[in-house]
Amino acid sequence: MRMIWTIIWAFLLSFMSAYVVSNMAGSSFAFSQVIIMTILFTLAAVVLGEGIIKDEA
Repeated sequence: MRMIWTIIWAFLLSFMSAYVVSNMAGSSFAFSQVIIMTILFTLAAVVLGEGIIKDEA
């Protein structure tokens, strides 16, 4: 369930940032950028959450 929420949030944040950046640049919106950023954000969150950041409690 944790992975599903990670993917959903990564998709929403990617969609938002791609939309804002494309509008600020005056270019057209590309959904392929959203998919690529979703994959990158998900991988970064999984690597940080499962591997690099340790709970010291």
